[in-house]
Amino acid sequence: MAKKELQMNKFHNYQQATKVLTIREKVGQLFMPAAFINDSEQEIRNLERLISECAVGGICFFHSRASAATNFEGKKKVPYNENSFETLKKLIGRYQKNAPFPLLIAIDAEWGLAMRIENTPQYPYAITLGAIKGNSGLIFEVGSNIGSDCKAAGIHWNFAPVADINNNPDNPVIGYRSFGENKLEVAEKVVAFTKGLQSTGILTSVKHFPGHGDTDTDSHLGLPLINKSREHLLENELEPFRIAIENGVDAVMVGHLNVPALSGDQNIPSVISEKIVRDLLREELGFRGVVVTDALNMHAVSRMFQQKGELEWLAFDAGNDVLCFAEHIREGMLKIVNNASVRQIEESFERVWRLKEKAFHTPASISKSLINPDDLNKKLANASLTIYKGAPVEIENLKERGLIGIELSENSDNQFFKIIVKKYPLKVYSTSESDLENLKGEMDQTENVLVALFPPKAKPQNNFEIPDRELDFINKLINQKNVILYLFGNPYVLNLIDLERVKVAVIAYQDFKVFQENAAGHFLGRVRAKGVLPVSIGKWSDLN
Repeated sequence: MAKKELQMNKFHNYQQATKVLTIREKVGQLFMPAAFINDSEQEIRNLERLISECAVGGICFFHSRASAATNFEGKKKVPYNENSFETLKKLIGRYQKNAPFPLLIAIDAEWGLAMRIENTPQYPYAITLGAIKGNSGLIFEVGSNIGSDCKAAGIHWNFAPVADINNNPDNPVIGYRSFGENKLEVAEKVVAFTKGLQSTGILTSVKHFPGHGDTDTDSHLGLPLINKSREHLLENELEPFRIAIENGVDAVMVGHLNVPALSGDQNIPSVISEKIVRDLLREELGFRGVVVTDALNMHAVSRMFQQKGELEWLAFDAGNDVLCFAEHIREGMLKIVNNASVRQIEESFERVWRLKEKAFHTPASISKSLINPDDLNKKLANASLTIYKGAPVEIENLKERGLIGIELSENSDNQFFKIIVKKYPLKVYSTSESDLENLKGEMDQTENVLVALFPPKAKPQNNFEIPDRELDFINKLINQKNVILYLFGNPYVLNLIDLERVKVAVIAYQDFKVFQENAAGHFLGRVRAKGVLPVSIGKWSDLN
C-alpha cells in the first residue's frame, strides 16, 4: 500500500502501518514537537518541513514562544491574537497536509482551550472543582464540554487532568492546577474528568507522574526534589495515578522530578529513570498504554545534556513512548535508530499507532462552534462556594453599625458589588480607582467592612502579585474592624491574611462573572455555600 493511500485510510490499521513504515519513520512517530499558534510564516514552514522530512507523529500546540513557561514567566512580550481559535484550525490543516502520516494533535486544556487560546471557553481551575463535594457528574460535564471544544478545533489529545496531590502551599507550578490534597478526592475527580473527555472521543493523559504536588521548585526552571520514602509515595502521591490507570486513562505523562526513593539515584530526573518508567509505571502499576514525557525543553532536564539528541534518547530508553516538545528531533531520531533494539522501537511504535487508531476511529466533530460555558460555570460556582470561617451575615445588623465595601482589584468592571448595591446601597471603594490613603479616612464612621479581594495571579510567587501595601492595608483593617472577606482567587491567598481576627472568610475561587454573581447572592442571603476547602490553609487550618 502506498504511503499516500495509507494516509487517506481513516482507520489507520496497525497491521498495515507496521509493514509500510521504515524503522526511521517509526521512530519519527514517537516525536511530538511544539507548534505555536502565533508563529511567524517562516517558523510555520520550518515545522512543516520537519514534519514532512522526519515523519513526525504528532504536534502539541502552545500559544506563543514568548508565553512558554521557560521564558521565565514573561520577559518577552506575549502577543494577543483575538483570532487564535481560527488560526489554530488553519494551522492544524496545514500541518496535517504536510504530514506523511496523520498527526496526533495535542494541547494542554486543563481548564479549557482558554489555557492556550484567547476568546475560547474557560472553566474553573482544578482547585475550584476540588471544593465540590459528592457531585462527580459536574466534573464529568466539565471534561465533556472541554472535549467537545477540542473536537471542534481539530484536537485529538488533551494533556489532562492533573493527578498530582497538592500538599505544598508554596508549590509554584501545580497548586491551583490540582484538585486538592486528599488522595481519594483527587482520584475521584481525575476519573470523572477523564471519563468526560473520553465521552467525546478525546484522548487523555494524567500528569505529572510520579507526583509533582509536594515541591517548591518549578520544573520549567529547575529540578524539584521530592525526598519522601517509597512507602509514603506509594500510599499517597501515586494513588490517583493507580486509580486512573485502573479506570482506563489513555496515557500517563512523566514529570521532571528528582525522587531518589523511586529512582535509586540522587540526581536522575524521573523522565529518564528506567526504574520509575519501566519498573514502577509499567511493571508495578501495570500500565499498558502510552507513556509521554513532560516537555523536554523544560530547564529541569534540557540544561543537563549538552549533546543534541542525548536527552531524547535517554527518555526513550527509559521507557517513554512519546517525546513531547523535543527540540533536537533529527539528532534524537538518529541516536534512537542507532542505539535502540528493534523490539524497543516496535513496542513503542505499536502503542503510539494504536492510540492514533483510537483517535481517528472517533468521528470528527460535526459542530465547529464552541460551547458557551456560562450555564455549567453557574452550577460550578454554586457547588464550590466555600465558607472558610464564620457564618452568613445579617445585612441589616451590619448596616445599623455602618457598612462600607472595599474592592481590592486591578479591574474596574467587577460585578460583585454592582449586584449588592442594587439591593442594599452602600459606599464602595475600589483600589482600581481610589488611593489606599484616601480609603483609610472613609472608614472612621463604620464598624463593618465588606472586602472583595481579587488577587492578580493564581500562582503564589510574590504573594500572588498582591501589592504589599494592599496586604498591609487588609490586615490592619482586620485588626480594627469587623471584616467580611470574599476571596475571588487561589485559596492559598488566605495564608497571607490574619484569619484569627477576620469575622467571616468566604472563598469564591474564580473571578468569572458568574462566580461573582453567585458570591453576591450568598452575601445577600439568596445562595447557600456548599463547597469544602480542598487544601489546608496555614496555621489556621484547624478552623476549617
